[in-house]
Amino acid sequence: MTFDIEIKNLSLYYRQFTALNDISLNLESGRIYGLLGRNGAGKTSLLTLLATFRKVKKGSIQIDGEDPFENAAVMQHIAFHYEADYSELTENIKDMLNSAERYRPYFDRDYAHYLADRFKLPLKKPIKKLSRGMQSAFEVTLGLASRTPLTIFDETYLGMDAPAREIFYRELLEDQASHPRTIILSTHLVSEMDYLFDDVIILDQGRIILHEDYETLVSKGASITGAAEEVDAFVTGMTKLNEQELGNTKAVMVYGELADARRTEAQRKGLEVGPISLQDLFIYLTSEEARYE
Repeated sequence: MTFDIEIKNLSLYYRQFTALNDISLNLESGRIYGLLGRNGAGKTSLLTLLATFRKVKKGSIQIDGEDPFENAAVMQHIAFHYEADYSELTENIKDMLNSAERYRPYFDRDYAHYLADRFKLPLKKPIKKLSRGMQSAFEVTLGLASRTPLTIFDETYLGMDAPAREIFYRELLEDQASHPRTIILSTHLVSEMDYLFDDVIILDQGRIILHEDYETLVSKGASITGAAEEVDAFVTGMTKLNEQELGNTKAVMVYGELADARRTEAQRKGLEVGPISLQDLFIYLTSEEARYE
């Protein structure tokens, strides 16, 4: 099953605060979307609307041409995973996985138990007694094993340690290759997760300021590395995102497409030209400087 998502003129208000401001967005089925934004940008507000946790009051969301809110045929195919509060739940991991299987048509029990083993989840232990990291691992296990056509992870992995997150990333890519779906990853771990994204969406102050496929986006800039004086001379007049210097060697991230002639010129001067960092680009695009340019 595939889910194409169309968002038109979507706004959300909390009393006098505008959480989302006239957002329009199309999401194609079968792609992994990285949703980026600073704290308070509106990421979770957008995701709760997509997950039908709240009703759209201004604008519209259509999933395969239907309004998903209180639409049972659509809702069972949407999974929203976040850092849940399990402090009152006495059920163990095994029972909770069995419960999820009853409500998710594409749930793969064998894969769920495989993931539980990979994350070393104790199946018979009450979830409320698990560490934060283990609870996060349980959430991503549910999300992957449910294989819902729209799967949303909203910072679910923050409680996991680096080795556990690496397992999650590897499993995500492998399972997406064999069971394509629409996946949205909301994250602050930009430099760690950027290779997972097919598309990047950046929210800032309730607005979409960028939606582009990853490869095209990172080609809109470059890293220039070499002798400090040569680098400084080469990047004069360009928009600089980041600078690093060690001894006489300097690396500068610049924003703006670099024509072939300029790349050739850089190489002739002994400079190394590499790809831009998505994290540096994200920081720049959501900075006060970029807002008022």
